Amino acid sequence: MLSNPAQLAELTRHREHLLACRDCPAMIGPVVSGQPVLSPVLLVGQAPGVKEGPAGKPFAWTAGKTMFRWFSTLGVEEADFRQRVYMAAVCRCFPGKNPKGGDRPPNPQEIAQCGQWLRREIELLRPRLVLPVGKMAISVFLPSAPLAEQVGRQFSVAKYGVTLDVIPLPHPSGASPWHRIEPGLSLLRQALDRVQAHEAWQSVIAG
Repeated sequence: MLSNPAQLAELTRHREHLLACRDCPAMIGPVVSGQPVLSPVLLVGQAPGVKEGPAGKPFAWTAGKTMFRWFSTLGVEEADFRQRVYMAAVCRCFPGKNPKGGDRPPNPQEIAQCGQWLRREIELLRPRLVLPVGKMAISVFLPSAPLAEQVGRQFSVAKYGVTLDVIPLPHPSGASPWHRIEPGLSLLRQALDRVQAHEAWQSVIAG
């Protein structure tokens, strides 16, 4: 991991301000954030579910268990991942339930409002590898396209003045079978192989 006391102090202050945010009235707090980790790898989720707020950490429930199993095959277990990778999201509060079932998708205003936090994190961390998880997170970095045209590939993206390698991942939700059946199963494996081979991930493994 990176070792820069001034940068870590600035990231810690950023996270404190983030946790105090109350700018979106329809969102349900508390704000959910990963730890202030100076990492070359940035994971970007979509939005926390109902369990993440009380747990006080992202990907704290069933989808997280699936996702962390993916990363354990690359040599990093959940506890180490949380200490070595900065975990962000498109939106940081629970959007609430959708009357038609499932969680309510954040609206464009909420996504734009919360996007300021992600922008600052990219500017502060200047990550070499970004892992967007799920279609909403992928859309922050790449033009809209079917998952089958994005998962399994690596993209070079300029974002907020930083050139990033982006390796999209599907959402590990149990409600979606995409990552458990073909072609998603093979494309997920290709994506994880690309993550494992990336020099930024290798530095995460080295600790």
